[in-house]
Amino acid sequence: MTELDARATPDALARRVWRAAVSVVSWVAVAAVAWLLWPTSLGGCTTLTIVSGHSMEPTYYTGDLVVARCGTPVVGDVVVYKPPELGSGRIIHRLVGGDGENGWQVRGDNNSWVDPFTPTDADVLGIARLHVPKLGMFARLFATPYVWVSLIVIALALLMWPRDDDGDAHEEADDESLDGERVEDPEAYVVASGERP
Repeated sequence: MTELDARATPDALARRVWRAAVSVVSWVAVAAVAWLLWPTSLGGCTTLTIVSGHSMEPTYYTGDLVVARCGTPVVGDVVVYKPPELGSGRIIHRLVGGDGENGWQVRGDNNSWVDPFTPTDADVLGIARLHVPKLGMFARLFATPYVWVSLIVIALALLMWPRDDDGDAHEEADDESLDGERVEDPEAYVVASGERP
């Protein structure tokens, strides 16, 4: 083993350890994001709601994104619920009375009347946890399951894509002469020796 090989071995090992650590951290980050943002439509606990209308002003405005997470609601919480009478429609309003078994009384912050619907805990998709003003138009892209699945497939493909771990070692070996001395310019070696390295 030459002196250059002895120095390259710890460096190569350090690079491999670093790449493995980055890979593990990447997998953990992907898992955490998937757990936190996995939509209820795919069995998760997160509901992304884009506000439409004026019933929740001044708390929320049209185009705002509200992230709701599952939990046990109490009076005063802003919730996203899906009344059976509306099919797939969702409403984001504040709980002003009632209970989860017999039905909640809900009202928009800007409304003077109580909603005609009395959702139970089974109808509540989540409690508002995060509000991002005017991000709703961009977030519409991420509200569909097809986009979520596509993003996950792309992330997994990037993480699993094969890498050339020994690429640096091959480049160093190509730049050495046959007697172990370092050659700065490989073309100069061809002129001096008459053969390619």
